[in-house]
Amino acid sequence: MDNHPKILIIRLSSIGDIVLTTPILRCIKKQLPNATIHYLVKANNAIILSNNPYVDKTIYFSNSLSETIKKLKKENYNYVFDLHNQLRSLIIRIRLHKPSKVFNPIRFKKWLLVKFKINKMPKKHIVDRYFDVLSSLGIKNDDEGLDYFLNDEDYISPDALPLSFQEGYVAVVIGSKHNTKQMPIDMLIKLCEGIKKSIVLLGDKEDRKKAIKIENAVGAKVFNACGAYNLNQTASLIKNSYGVITPDTGLMHISAALNKNIISVWGNTVPEFGMYPYMPKNSKSRVDIFEEKGLACRPCHKHGYSKCPKKHFKCMRNLNVDKIIEIANNWSKNEKT
Repeated sequence: MDNHPKILIIRLSSIGDIVLTTPILRCIKKQLPNATIHYLVKANNAIILSNNPYVDKTIYFSNSLSETIKKLKKENYNYVFDLHNQLRSLIIRIRLHKPSKVFNPIRFKKWLLVKFKINKMPKKHIVDRYFDVLSSLGIKNDDEGLDYFLNDEDYISPDALPLSFQEGYVAVVIGSKHNTKQMPIDMLIKLCEGIKKSIVLLGDKEDRKKAIKIENAVGAKVFNACGAYNLNQTASLIKNSYGVITPDTGLMHISAALNKNIISVWGNTVPEFGMYPYMPKNSKSRVDIFEEKGLACRPCHKHGYSKCPKKHFKCMRNLNVDKIIEIANNWSKNEKT
């Protein structure tokens, strides 16, 4: 092995998928201290790695594949690790002509689980499967969990929140890329009404109208932060919370990276896909997973839909909101990290 290996990691998107690669970066750097790590990512996801001390250079994927390859060829990598495994990353690997390893997303096994409810998925988190890709370098998992780094300018000042929130709050993620991963508005209203703490609603600009409806129904104990902050600022709100109630989405993985208490609510997707909250081995934070296991239609997709194909949405509707409220109400100040 080269004493100063230059390594390219490819994972173009999305938020959660990139956060899930962070243990790889840390372990390469700590176990091969002379290694140089470059990371190929879409420009709109670059903020995720902007403060990561284990990445020497972030390269933005251009809409022009040939331009991207031209940039990468100039770097003369020793190894390429493709954790994306799509057509574009395949073309990049072939054109670079460098030793490479590729992550197996086991699409056929996911298809079997979705289509026929036959579970052949490995009982292994995707993070541990990422480490299998790096076995040729002798890199071992340190079991310290995910990373998400913030700079001073990323932190939202307590003064930016209403006075009652400055003592602490519960973060509730109301958005997700797919509606069938989200809790319906009426359930979110019931949830927020039952929580006896201040609540910060998190999501993007698309979620803001939904959040306004919740805010109007519940009142002043709810603060609508949807679309008001960038991703790192949103992460700082998560970091300062008692804990996070979240669907299967990128902010769930950021919450795990920040070692928070997590209530993870699952709709049409399932933890068996291997992307449940990945916590440090000695974490004292609590993770509670809520899912409706008895539905013959679940999982209905490996990602999600704009609406329930069966029109009943029982995977979310059947969840025990009262139990979620009970757990969140038991989170205490000394659990803030």
